[in-house]
Amino acid sequence: MRPRQRLGRLLVEEGVITPQQLETALREQHPDQEMLGETLLRLGYVEDPLAYYPVLAGQLGLAFVRPAAEAIPQEAVERLPAQYASYYKAMPVDWRDGVLTIAVANPLDIHVADGLQAVIRDPVTFVLAREKDIVEAIRTYYGVGAETLEQILDRSEAAPQPGIEVEHLDEQGDEASISKFVNQILLEAYKDRATDIHIEPYENELAVRYRIDGTLYDAKVAPNVRYFMDSISSRIKIMANLSIAERRLPQDGRFKVRVKDVDLDLRVSFLPTPFGESIVIRILNTTRLYRLEEIGLLSDELDLMKHLIRKPHGILFLTGPTGSGKTTTLYSCLSRINDVQRKIITIEDPIEYQIRGITQTQVRPAIGFGFKEGLRSILRHDPDVIMVGEVRDLETAEIAIQVALTGHLVFSTLHTNDAAGGVTRLLDMGVDAYLVASSVRCFIAQRLLRVLCPHCKEAVSMTPAMARSLGGDMADGGVVYQPKGCPRCHHTGFHGRRAIYEFLVMDDEIREMVMARASAGQIKRRALKRGMRSLARRGWDLVRDGVTSVEEVARVTQEEG
Repeated sequence: MRPRQRLGRLLVEEGVITPQQLETALREQHPDQEMLGETLLRLGYVEDPLAYYPVLAGQLGLAFVRPAAEAIPQEAVERLPAQYASYYKAMPVDWRDGVLTIAVANPLDIHVADGLQAVIRDPVTFVLAREKDIVEAIRTYYGVGAETLEQILDRSEAAPQPGIEVEHLDEQGDEASISKFVNQILLEAYKDRATDIHIEPYENELAVRYRIDGTLYDAKVAPNVRYFMDSISSRIKIMANLSIAERRLPQDGRFKVRVKDVDLDLRVSFLPTPFGESIVIRILNTTRLYRLEEIGLLSDELDLMKHLIRKPHGILFLTGPTGSGKTTTLYSCLSRINDVQRKIITIEDPIEYQIRGITQTQVRPAIGFGFKEGLRSILRHDPDVIMVGEVRDLETAEIAIQVALTGHLVFSTLHTNDAAGGVTRLLDMGVDAYLVASSVRCFIAQRLLRVLCPHCKEAVSMTPAMARSLGGDMADGGVVYQPKGCPRCHHTGFHGRRAIYEFLVMDDEIREMVMARASAGQIKRRALKRGMRSLARRGWDLVRDGVTSVEEVARVTQEEG
């Protein structure tokens, strides 16, 4: 009787599949191309692969392991070079009594078994694991691109490989090179949803970190990467069309890459340090533009935002620290009102998304073209709507206000802790109170909260300390959730982010307070009494709904005045 039939019976007996599903799978299976388990997974009959693999392991007389979720001794990892682990998709999981245990996805593949035995030359025993878990473990224990670096060292080729702009990160050749290693770093960062890559040289180490969901995490790389610092730096400079000879002065550049059908715009910055050049690469997804309905607004906030952006004139200010999502919200607003009847012009630093139908301009301070110079030029192009990337000084603020008072709708940003702080920031710049009161429609504060991983978040009881961290107005004893960490979220406990907003609408009463030069605290207290929902209040709503944690809300909103 064929092994796949015995395995099929075992799967039926264990309740993993039904007899009818087994019969269909045997008919649909391509015996020369796939195993029965692959057929079942392809047909969708096995919803949870973890229910299938233990049965397969038992049928083969092997143990089933999950290397991505288990601690693996370093002496086992060192027994198998990274390039062979990657090539054969095999992960050493234990070294005991002179025998190396290796996890493979297909123990029946004799070429894999013979190839590994030839490399190791010591007794080897095999266990079964999912290919996904093996690949994740290889990345965790060997580091991104470790096999590429090993092959380069074997050939003693540490020099940078000249090349042209990368177009397809996921179409890499087999030959090891610094170009391939840099591509692997970029591709892994994209897959991990990173917004920034930090490459940082130290005396005896080269660290690589990814910023994911606003927080920096260590990206595992092989220790020998430090030997390639200059080559990596030169390769990235070639891609960004920068001078590879200049290592004493900062340099900034950009280049584009493509992952499948996604275009990424990468901004790169070099900064000299005593041990080499520190590199930061910002990753911008130029094809991912959020609609207004997708940025996290509540239904009443969405209605208010739609009402505000339909106004023919006035200013809307987005406020918050760097990295709080202000630019994304502004682009969503502009996309909403972008039509053939409106002339929309932006002055930005930098242009993060390119939108058809909108005229976008990049500031260039090095040649004397800043926000205020751009605003003056924009007015000669007959705009209906203007977006100013940031109001940084009195002159820019006054020009923007005059533009709004003469019949234009203006969007811009300020760096303040909350919405009411936007009023005092303009007054502190020297803008007259009556100009602020008459031109500004709304100040909108914004933050980004990390969302709890739905696969591992755990419920806990609200404590008095948690209630106090949320302002002391929440009763303890209720159920909230906190991060735990699992392989799906890289053991951070969080996956993705969610925006929260605070709308300070400039109604008559708030305008009177502005004219009286009331403090930000006084304005905020009055606005709260009149129904404004604070950032902390919005954060608590997400805690109550199990979206985020108490500590995350406290971290993000603790700067509020």
